Amino acid sequence: MTGVPASAAGGPAKAGSSASGVSPAGASALGRSKSQPVMPGTAAATPADDSGSPAAADGTARTPRGGKLAAAAVNQASVWNIANLLTMLRLVLVPAFVALMLADGGYDPAWRSFAWAAFAIAMITDLFDGHLARTYNLVTDFGKIADPIADKAIMGAALICLSYLGDLPWWVTAVILGRELGITLMRFLVIRYGVIPASRGGKLKTLTQGVAVGMYILALTGWLATLRWWVMAAAVVLTVVTGLDYVRQAIVLRRQGMAERERASEETEA
Repeated sequence: MTGVPASAAGGPAKAGSSASGVSPAGASALGRSKSQPVMPGTAAATPADDSGSPAAADGTARTPRGGKLAAAAVNQASVWNIANLLTMLRLVLVPAFVALMLADGGYDPAWRSFAWAAFAIAMITDLFDGHLARTYNLVTDFGKIADPIADKAIMGAALICLSYLGDLPWWVTAVILGRELGITLMRFLVIRYGVIPASRGGKLKTLTQGVAVGMYILALTGWLATLRWWVMAAAVVLTVVTGLDYVRQAIVLRRQGMAERERASEETEA
């Protein structure tokens, strides 16, 4: 065979085929690919670009870098939502609360009332930011981490001030703060495997602590002073129980993360 098509040599050719075995449609496509050079920035018959994004209908590949920059901009903007702003407000209230709590020696009922108001605002915003985040799909990794930190900051400031003034035993402050700081540190240690969100038990613990500490901030006497002792006792119990539950979640999350890494490593080697 000389490679010359049969039609050119005067011989008959089968319908729908050429001597090279390529159909007319395929030959037409092949001819187009040879006659039409690929222009810079275009992709010929490429379903997706290097980033995995589908190419445009005219064959123009989407720019991976631009897509990544756009995605980064969206992620950055999503952090600045109303739920996260309320969390940041609680952080700002911490120094204001301490100043009010310790004003005039820390025993003036009027200043203690102002300190209670600042503390109450912080606790109320904690309830609202979580509700807004879940209702309007504003949950972010920043919120999951910053929300418990803001809770612990205002709660820790209140407990330390109360113990410093002699209104609350130091061992209660040590138990609560030790648990809170330990769980926060544990969250950061396992964050490579995932984020542990605040549980319902944790929210109930925060609410009970808030009520108990708020009652201690106010200058209460009589049966109200007795009642706040029992509320604080319930808060200490919830603090310990929920702390143990978070430790369990962290262990499970770490095991799952390590198992997924091992499976991914085995698939890569295979």
